[in-house]
Amino acid sequence: VPLAESGGGTVQPGGSLRLSCAASTRTFSNYVMGWFRQAPGKEREFVATISWNGGSTYYADLVKGRFTTSRDNAKNTVYLQMNSLKPEDTALYYCAAEPRPWKTLLSPHEYSSWGQGTQVTVSS
Repeated sequence: VPLAESGGGTVQPGGSLRLSCAASTRTFSNYVMGWFRQAPGKEREFVATISWNGGSTYYADLVKGRFTTSRDNAKNTVYLQMNSLKPEDTALYYCAAEPRPWKTLLSPHEYSSWGQGTQVTVSS
């Protein structure tokens, strides 16, 4: 499924950003959605995942309590609200999709569709 992220930018430490990921599909509610990030020279790492109706979520320890993922199936869109941003959150952020019943999918290899990424830079 085609995915398109938006909402990235540059923010000072302690600031907030909200990323969006729009999916071009009529069956968006069939998909487990995930967020990943990749910093230069590092492997792509898991950030968060959300079930088909938003009732279940799971976060990486590094972002737990600061980031929140949600979705609006009527708009075919998933969100990542990022608060209390730190310089180490700087990365290219990707959304991913996998059509399956809910399961915490933590590996990039478990997702079949990816967006192009949106850059988040946290710097003073």
